[in-house]
Amino acid sequence: MSKGKDDLRDRAWGAIVSTAFFSVESAVIIALALVLFGLGYAPFEFWQNWFWLVFGAVAEAAYMIATVTDPNAAAKAVDHMLSDRFDPGDIRNLIARDRLKRALEYRRLIGETAQQRGGVMRLGLQQTADEVTDWIEQIYLLARRMDAFEENAIINRDRRMAPQELANLRRRLNIEQDPGVKAELEEAIQTKEAQIANLRSLENSLKRADIQLDHTLSALGTVYAQVQLIDTKDIDSARAQRLQQEIKDEVLSLQDTISAIDEVQSYTAAGHS
Repeated sequence: MSKGKDDLRDRAWGAIVSTAFFSVESAVIIALALVLFGLGYAPFEFWQNWFWLVFGAVAEAAYMIATVTDPNAAAKAVDHMLSDRFDPGDIRNLIARDRLKRALEYRRLIGETAQQRGGVMRLGLQQTADEVTDWIEQIYLLARRMDAFEENAIINRDRRMAPQELANLRRRLNIEQDPGVKAELEEAIQTKEAQIANLRSLENSLKRADIQLDHTLSALGTVYAQVQLIDTKDIDSARAQRLQQEIKDEVLSLQDTISAIDEVQSYTAAGHS
């Protein structure tokens, strides 16, 4: 399991403990023990007043243990952490935001399926859910790249103006007589053509990213359907291994797309500067 997923589970566990301790049930246990201690109530002849404090501590410990070991509580805490870490509200592109919401929903359902199973099967499906977390992270990062492209005022301006600027340079070259100026115009034309090529490459990369988000959401839905069909004998089988490999392939594909966008965008920025 990656360090990021370990950290996520640690924070989720901390949230479970905090929520349990500050719950109404916990407050009632502590308050009741303190009130009975203060009143000095003795239900039996042998009862010592300080027994109420011990009783309260034991009852509170039992409640905390029951809460923090509840797999459903753990799953809900992880889902809450994921929604905070990969907040759909961070995404301004409405279509990409909707896809991220649906991806988080699939992750929640896969986690719930894991909690409904027992023993080694639960562990296997939980591992699948953790791998889907990596998948969602890439969906989130790709959606953020799409937002950055759409909201980049410099790139949007260059996309509008660069073709016209190139046309103007070519017109000037056609009528220019001075050899030195013509050489500078030819160099400027080459630079402008490279800029336009990079801008188009970036635009095409984002178009492909949009298509890939749609594809990856469909693939995630397929994984969820396959998880429903896995039984105990499948956990260590080739079927389960294929499922895990499919998830890893999707994650790598999204990572490659993000890297390609970053690379083209860096060339575009360098060309502009």
